[in-house]
Amino acid sequence: MGKTLFDSPSFANHEGVHAFHDEKTGLKAIVAVHSTARGPAVGGTRMWNYATAAEALEDVLRLSKGMSYKNAVADLEMGGGKSVIIGDSRTQKSPELFRAFGRALNGLGGNYYAAEDVGTSVEDIAEARKVTEYVLGLKDGPEASGDPSPVTAEGVFRSNLVVARRLFNQNDMTGLTVALQGVGHVGAYLAEMLHKAGAKLIITDVNQANLEAVAAKTGAEIVAPDAIYDVAADIYAPCALGATLNLQTLDRLKVKAVCGAANNQLATADIGDELFKRGVLYAPDYVVNGGGIINVASEMNARQSGGAYDASWVEGKLSRLMDTFEEILERSVVENKPTHLIADAIAEARIRAAGEQKAELLKAA
Repeated sequence: MGKTLFDSPSFANHEGVHAFHDEKTGLKAIVAVHSTARGPAVGGTRMWNYATAAEALEDVLRLSKGMSYKNAVADLEMGGGKSVIIGDSRTQKSPELFRAFGRALNGLGGNYYAAEDVGTSVEDIAEARKVTEYVLGLKDGPEASGDPSPVTAEGVFRSNLVVARRLFNQNDMTGLTVALQGVGHVGAYLAEMLHKAGAKLIITDVNQANLEAVAAKTGAEIVAPDAIYDVAADIYAPCALGATLNLQTLDRLKVKAVCGAANNQLATADIGDELFKRGVLYAPDYVVNGGGIINVASEMNARQSGGAYDASWVEGKLSRLMDTFEEILERSVVENKPTHLIADAIAEARIRAAGEQKAELLKAA
C-alpha cells in the first residue's frame, strides 16, 4: 500500500483536512485545521496557481501548523488553520467563487475562520461574508480590522530594529542594507518603514509594477528575482512565498541576519540549524510576522463581545510579541540553541497546556 496523507511529515497531527469543490464557480479549495486547543482555528486564505493538488496540500498543511504556532506565540485564544484555493488569482477570481468558498466554510461549523492572504484581499473576504460568519479581516463595521498587512509589516519592522540593536548596536536602520524579496501587500509597507528608518534597500518581485512603485518611493535598487540571494546585504527579508532558505540558496547568502514576513521560510528544519552554525541570526518567521493575526484577533474579540475593534489591545499584544522575540534571541545565546527550536518549544508548550486544560474541562462536563 502506498503512502497516505497520514504518513506525510507535514500532516503533523492535524485535527482535520477538508477538500471542497464547486463545479459551477470552479472552486477547488483545501482547508487544514491543525489545532483548536486554544480556540477556533484561524488563518488566511491563499489563492495560488499550484502545479498539482499534491503541492497545494503540502502547502496548506505546512501553513496550517505554522498558524497554530504563530497564534500560540502571540498568546491569542485561537487555534491554527489555513486554506488554499487552487487557481490564478489574476484571472480566475469572481464574487461567485468566494461566495462558494464561504458556503464551504459553513460546513465546518466554526472550527475554522478564514482571512486574507497571498492572492486574496479584504474585498474577497467581504464577498464570502455575504454567506458565512466564519471570516475575519473585514473592512466595514465597528468590529472590522481591515487589511492586516500594515500591522504585519509593523511587527516585521520592529523585529528588524531588534536585530539592528543586537547585531549592529544601533536603534535605527541607518547604513544597513536590506535585501527585500517580495514587495506585495506586506513587503511594500515594510519597504517604506525601513527606508524611513535609514535602510538602503535592494528589492525584487515578479510583479514589475510593484517594484517600480516601491523603488520610486524608497530609492531602492531593483534586481532580478534569482539575484536577490547573491547581493551584499546585512539583512535578508523574505516577504514572498516560503522555503526560500534551502540547500540551493544557503551558500549564496551574504547576510548576518534573516528577518522577513514570509511564512515557512525554512525549507526544512535543518536549514535553521545550519544558519545557526554559520552565525546567521534567524528571526523565526511565525514570531516576527504575527502582527497581522493579532489585528484579526481584535476583530474576533469584538465580534464575540459585541464591541468594537480595539487598536490599543492590538498594540499591547504586538509589544508583548516583541518581548517574546527578544526572549527567544536571548535564550538562543544562553542555551546555544537555534532560534527556531526555542520558538517551537514555546509554541508547543502553550498548545499542549491548552489541550490538557480543554481535555480536563471535557472530562468534568
